[in-house]
Amino acid sequence: MKAKTALVTGASSGIGAATARLLKKEGFTVYAAARRVELMKPLEEEGIRVLPLDITDEASVHACVEAIQAREGRIDIVVNNAGYGSYGAVEEVPLEEARRQFEVNIFGLARLTQLVLPAMRENHFGKIVNVTSIGGKIYSPFGAWYHATKHALEGWSDALRIETAPFGIDVIIVEPGGIRTPWGGIAVDHLRRTSGSSAYAAAVRKVADGMAKLYAGNQLSDPSVVGQTIARAVTAARPRTRYAVGYMARTVLFMRWLLPDRLFDRMIVSMAG
Repeated sequence: MKAKTALVTGASSGIGAATARLLKKEGFTVYAAARRVELMKPLEEEGIRVLPLDITDEASVHACVEAIQAREGRIDIVVNNAGYGSYGAVEEVPLEEARRQFEVNIFGLARLTQLVLPAMRENHFGKIVNVTSIGGKIYSPFGAWYHATKHALEGWSDALRIETAPFGIDVIIVEPGGIRTPWGGIAVDHLRRTSGSSAYAAAVRKVADGMAKLYAGNQLSDPSVVGQTIARAVTAARPRTRYAVGYMARTVLFMRWLLPDRLFDRMIVSMAG
């Protein structure tokens, strides 16, 4: 039988690149997609097919999906991993940037999913993996817009799971904790640039310094732990609906469930520096 086909977005580094490699080892025909195609050269050398993809551009999303379907005839697995963290005080983040955060983390992902669903329904098979974050269940100072997208993705995924289950399609949520990727540096840069010289500057410095220290240390989990979880989920006959994985993921989610809001607020402020 022909190998099943998987598409991984945001595959130029971190979780996306690790997932593409692990799915290739599992025997999938893997397409890795990202804006920075040149960074995926190592994946291409390993036999993974690479495609350009700007998740916020309708034409780019169409072209990516159509290219795979034309060559393989189907897309069986989609790992919606593309995303970034836009940090800054709510008062100061321009709404244009807030909209871009939603375009990348929600609407682009949703459009790509819409395009792959018809063939999945026809084949009565498909697995859609949405990489959210523990940030889709919790919150942190100056991350309001990022958390808003991830909370939205959690609910969107739950509704999609119910809608598509009768067609043999599984929707799987993966909630990473602290993972050693470029995400942290991008979030810190956004925070300092947006609110580092504002009325919130003192708190921003503490949070940014704490995030920078965390991402420079050795406590965070390797991206491969998320990739391994995704590979296990998409090869399972009956995957779980949610997988929390990585540094502090299960502990923090348990504390969110256990603690009342104001006590959890204090814990998050303390952890944020």
